[in-house]
Amino acid sequence: MLSLQGKVAIVTGGNSGIGLETAKLFAAQGAQVVITGRRKDVVDDAVSIIGNRSIGLQGDVADAEHHRKVADFVRERFGGIDVYVANAGIIRIQNTTEVSEADYDAQFSINARGTFFGVQHIAPVLRDGGAIICLGSIASEKVLEGHPVYAGTKASINAFARAWALELSSRRIRVNVLSPGPTDTAIVEKLGVPEADREGFTAAMTRSIPLARFGQPEEVARAALFLASDASSFVTGVNLRVDGGMALL
Repeated sequence: MLSLQGKVAIVTGGNSGIGLETAKLFAAQGAQVVITGRRKDVVDDAVSIIGNRSIGLQGDVADAEHHRKVADFVRERFGGIDVYVANAGIIRIQNTTEVSEADYDAQFSINARGTFFGVQHIAPVLRDGGAIICLGSIASEKVLEGHPVYAGTKASINAFARAWALELSSRRIRVNVLSPGPTDTAIVEKLGVPEADREGFTAAMTRSIPLARFGQPEEVARAALFLASDASSFVTGVNLRVDGGMALL
């Protein structure tokens, strides 16, 4: 039931981290995968890793025109799609007093705006019975230091997804949120944690996770596969946490 044989899937930000692992797994399960990303060289490298079942498109998810072009491409190439994974996102760890207007706008433009207009343009080419998976975060439920803006963007995604689950239910399109906890990707580097402090940072984060470790991107990808496949055919409007229990504390 976890097979995606014959399906077409789009993964935004599918060139690295959780997005890349998700695209790889979807392709391995038989899907034709289209990934998007801002840097052509990185997208091309990801396509070479994923293999023949993948196509890469360059673009910025904050630009609504990019989503229109992606929708036009998959309509012309495949006639439509079956799975849409709104994964692309950024994070900047800052307390409220440190946030500039540019910092705020960057996170909301990519995380919230990018997800909203991606779904708006893709929904018409999503086949009836398809699936939309929006990447959230446990930060939308659990207060984490330095996450006020990021948490706000992910809370917006939660609200969008609940509305879409109802709006698209007549077409049997399921809409769910997938919320990772700390995951072993390049995120620690992206957070700007100095090399000398990374061991202590990781240890401190691990102590706040009941399962006592970071998640692996492939574990999040397997949860995405569940939500994309017929195994979750009666699941819509949920926020699936893949966080090792972190949101419980």
